[in-house]
Amino acid sequence: MTMPARLAIPVLFAALVCAAPVRAADMTMAPVAAPASTGVAVRGAVTQPRTWTLDDLKKMPAQTVNVTQQTDHGPVSGSFAGVLLWSLIDQAGPANGPEKNAYLRHTILVSGTDNYAVALSEGEIDPKLEGKQVLIAYMKDGTPLDGPRLVVPGDAHASRGVHDVAAIEVR
Repeated sequence: MTMPARLAIPVLFAALVCAAPVRAADMTMAPVAAPASTGVAVRGAVTQPRTWTLDDLKKMPAQTVNVTQQTDHGPVSGSFAGVLLWSLIDQAGPANGPEKNAYLRHTILVSGTDNYAVALSEGEIDPKLEGKQVLIAYMKDGTPLDGPRLVVPGDAHASRGVHDVAAIEVR
C-alpha cells in the first residue's frame, strides 16, 4: 500500500462512525433517584428507612460549614447551612453485621435527581472517627438552594458535591 491508501482506510472509518445516526433513545438513562419534590430518602442497610422533606430537614438542628473548593467554573466559596449527613444515617439506624467493627464496612452512596452519585465511608462522617461535617445543605450564604445539596468540607475539588440530593443508600 502506498502512504495515501493507508491513510484512506482510517479516514473512511472515521467518516462512517461520525455519520452514523444517533437516536435520542440511545442517549437516555432511566432515572434511579426520586424527584426532588419527594424529599431525601435514606435506605439500604438501615433498620428504619425513611424520607425527609425539605421542611423536615429545616426542623432538625442546623450546622454551618464554610468551604472553598475548585469547580469546573473556577473556585467557589460559600457558607452552607443544613443537616449533618451523619444525623440522617444515625436516625435511620445503620444495620451492622456481626463482624468486628462491622460499621467500618459501610459505604454511603449519595445520589441526585440527575443520577449523579458519589460515595463516602461511614468512617469519614461518624463522630467517633473522622467526624467530617458533611452536610445535606439547604442554604448557601443565607439564600435557600433550589434543592438539597451534599457539601463535603475538606475536599479540594467540589466533585463530591451532589445537587438535588434524592437518595442516600447505606451499603
